Amino acid sequence: MQNFVLHNQTKILFGKGMVEQLGTECRLHGQKALLVYGRESIKKTGLYDKISTLLSDQGVSFIDHGGVVSNPLLSHVREGIKKAKEEKVDLILAVGGGSVIDSAKAISCGALAQHDVWKFFTGKKSIKATLPLVCVLTLAAAGSEMNGGMVVTHDEKRHKFGTGNNLLNPKTSILDPSLTITVPHDYTVYGAIDAIAHIAEFYFTTKEVAPVQERFMEGLIINIIDSCNRVLQDLSDYDARADLMWCATLALNGWTAAGLGLVGFPMHMIEHTLSAHYNVPHGAGLSVVMPGWMNYMVAKNPHKFNQFSQRIFSHAKPDLVENGYTGVQSLKEIFRKWQAPISLEELSIPESDLPRLARESLPLARNWRMNDYSEEIIHEILRGCL
Repeated sequence: MQNFVLHNQTKILFGKGMVEQLGTECRLHGQKALLVYGRESIKKTGLYDKISTLLSDQGVSFIDHGGVVSNPLLSHVREGIKKAKEEKVDLILAVGGGSVIDSAKAISCGALAQHDVWKFFTGKKSIKATLPLVCVLTLAAAGSEMNGGMVVTHDEKRHKFGTGNNLLNPKTSILDPSLTITVPHDYTVYGAIDAIAHIAEFYFTTKEVAPVQERFMEGLIINIIDSCNRVLQDLSDYDARADLMWCATLALNGWTAAGLGLVGFPMHMIEHTLSAHYNVPHGAGLSVVMPGWMNYMVAKNPHKFNQFSQRIFSHAKPDLVENGYTGVQSLKEIFRKWQAPISLEELSIPESDLPRLARESLPLARNWRMNDYSEEIIHEILRGCL
């Protein structure tokens, strides 16, 4: 295990009714907020009205900025930055899932920049300052509520890029599992798959021998599968929703990657291209890309995939490579059982588009310094997703 510094400054308020603390938490950081959210769901559930009251009770005013879509767009972020500057807000409040929180993070740094926010995503500029961010999480998935990462899609270029900085960590995130009970079957599943992918990328791309971290990550994957199964049996099961929500947060809050050294995000790199060009839900894209990438990697890292197969699914075939493939197949069968897509065909992505998608993945591969992934290798992985 390598040396590491772990400093996660996000305050978590977890549990039923914790949203009642929102006004107090916001008041600690500002007096005028930009409220970032998605479509109409928080209004239909009554959460919008509740938030309005909680803020008002603490003397915090807010400016509306709804309309975030599932693959958040740069144009919408730019509109939010314009509002934040014109209205002189001193706080960003995100209510939603990872897409909403990522948009809010981009606004929080863009509002204090003198250049276009996209330069942060291309690595041309570094984040120096952000407006404070408070989050109310309504979807267990991305882990953005407790990390400094963000992902946005450039509308015109169709580049879905991600970047990170510790300054982007929310000041406070409220995780009330009861707010996720209205999340339907498909997006519950997509969130669980996204969380598994975050863990699997650390697990398989590290070159470190790290038994503590390995057992931690394996335990999270087992618990994500278990809690998602329980939620799908009863979408209103609070305890199952709570377990799934906390697992998704732990998957990408810095703890899983501690001591692992250099790691990569190859599955996300490829999936970002799919969702940028086809607007598929992020978790749906990952449910296709993840088994395809894993099958490509089994023969290159047989010991790790054999370990994964043994510890997650209790497979014990004598041949390491065969046992590794069996573990990947078991994961794929879970995704099938969850009614998630497991092929590019199910996403309506034709084989004829694979060369273009492989080529379009290269800018992000270079931006994320994954130089081992050539156009030919990405094409081969995509062919394994057919």
